[in-house]
Amino acid sequence: MEGAGVKQKQKQQVQRDNGDENDVVGEMMGLIRTVGSYSEYRKTLSKECSNLVRRLQLLVPLLEEIRENDTVLNSANAFNSLVNLKASLRPAKKLLKDCHCGSKIYLALEREAVMGRFHAVYEKLNLALDEMPYDELGISVEVKEQVELMHMQLRRARRRSETQDMELAMDLMVVFSKKKDDRNADSAILERLANKLELHTIADLKEEAEAVRELVKRRRHNAESLQQITDLLVKLREIAGINEALLVDGSVSKSLKRCPSSLIPHEFLCPITLEIMTDPVIVASGQTYERASIQKWLYSNRRTCPKTGQTLDHLSLAPNFALKNLIRQWCELNHFELPRKDPLLNPPFGCSAEIIEEISSLVKKLYSQHLDARREAIVKIRMLSKENPDNRILIANSGGIPPLVQLLSYPDSGIQEQTVTALLNLSIDEANKRLIAREGAIPAIIEILQSGTREARENSAAALFSLSMLDENKVIVGNLNGIPPLVELLRNGMIRGKKDAATALFNLSLNQANKSRAIKAGIIPPLLHLLEDRNLGMVDEALSILQLLASHPEGRREIGRLSFIETLVGIIRSGTPKNKECAASVLLELGLNNSSFILAALQFGVYEHLVELARCGTSRAQRKANSLLQHMIMG
Repeated sequence: MEGAGVKQKQKQQVQRDNGDENDVVGEMMGLIRTVGSYSEYRKTLSKECSNLVRRLQLLVPLLEEIRENDTVLNSANAFNSLVNLKASLRPAKKLLKDCHCGSKIYLALEREAVMGRFHAVYEKLNLALDEMPYDELGISVEVKEQVELMHMQLRRARRRSETQDMELAMDLMVVFSKKKDDRNADSAILERLANKLELHTIADLKEEAEAVRELVKRRRHNAESLQQITDLLVKLREIAGINEALLVDGSVSKSLKRCPSSLIPHEFLCPITLEIMTDPVIVASGQTYERASIQKWLYSNRRTCPKTGQTLDHLSLAPNFALKNLIRQWCELNHFELPRKDPLLNPPFGCSAEIIEEISSLVKKLYSQHLDARREAIVKIRMLSKENPDNRILIANSGGIPPLVQLLSYPDSGIQEQTVTALLNLSIDEANKRLIAREGAIPAIIEILQSGTREARENSAAALFSLSMLDENKVIVGNLNGIPPLVELLRNGMIRGKKDAATALFNLSLNQANKSRAIKAGIIPPLLHLLEDRNLGMVDEALSILQLLASHPEGRREIGRLSFIETLVGIIRSGTPKNKECAASVLLELGLNNSSFILAALQFGVYEHLVELARCGTSRAQRKANSLLQHMIMG
């Protein structure tokens, strides 16, 4: 009787400390239902999220059997195992919630950190399942086998870097680079980021702004990262033509502070900026917008109505005189001063008859028998296509790309230089990339890359980078032997040429066959030179390419010289925080495939530097360093 009393007291104590068993099981089942109800996850992590949700749902039969079983409270050990399992599910729910509604930019920028959270969740689930007393819980053989299968999947979960993720990381690195030049080179990457992150509509950007505000409010993240996230959000807002204040700080404009928007009739507010309209115009869908706002939207290469999403039949803007008069009358009655129109808000060109006529005339001149007329037309097309997305489309639709491609082969270095730069500008538009390649421009661009003027060679490299954003063009450039001249420019070009070549080579090396071509073309020695000459400021670019090449057997053989490993260790010892992070990533890629690289690095004293990096490096560097240290211990 005394033993039974002790057992009963233990049972009551467990109940007091942890709640009833049915409550614990019910909470876990509710949690799994909640994460299963999330309709979608951020694109860059959707696969990992779906895998985690699927594995959590495999626990449901286990929990159902436990709930039907009355024996759990007879065992403090069994009950505690459930409490541990519940504790392991909480961070899983938090992680999935962040991936469901958190900042898309943050999740992409800090993808390594987020992946670290996934593996921490896997580890906690593993530990909880390791201690699961199936016999005491009275679990059937079928359910036990199902859970054990999931348990085995968790054990096998490994970190991986997919091509898409590497490409995204490089895009972010280029956007955050301090490098500036007059070619608006970031535009193509920003447009690609907007598509990859699904941040290209007003609704998308407003939702992202709210998520960023939450990040800032919590103040749990690195100030530099938060600033980068905000800066990128502003850039994405600019290419979409959306009001900055609305997105960044959520504050109303100065004009609305004088008169709160709640007092202004809703129909007087522009759907894009939420500001009172001074020049309302009607688009083809019948919706009304402030002229400057809708023009920015349309000039950002969009052909839809921002409010309805409907594709516009035409881009004409009709003044809404009736609404304009109503707004003016309301302002007079309420003593409200309309904000003054800023002439700089109106783009220099638009879809007017004048610009269409000008571009049509320039395209005709490209076929002129007079060389001076051709040269003048190329220069003007280059300038018109430099900044304005709408002009790029108009030039292509007017038939400007075929004659420009033909002029790439004209035996005049000045014309070649202007033409390849004009095509670089035009290639920022996604549709134009395909059209330029289809017209046969890539062989001629490669030819200019080999024998053109210095600026022509640099812009040819930038053009190949832009065109190779499309996977089919990566293959074309590789097959047409475009990689060797890029390697030559990387080796002997000026600093801008080296940077253009490096960016293009990174992009092309996302293709497996191109990795082999780059290695055969001798890319490793100039990359090693970039690491040794830190005055060039290209250590991160070189290491990013080397990390890609290290995944290729030929690349590892070529890279695995002692001089390279010694240089890599030197960067881990005394490079910038970003240098150290990239160098640790390369060494980890090498070491996971061949332990001899780790042994060579140990001979050069890498261990103590990795310990220091794991203690005070960037968050990504700490994870890479810890993985290397663990690999060294296990090896």
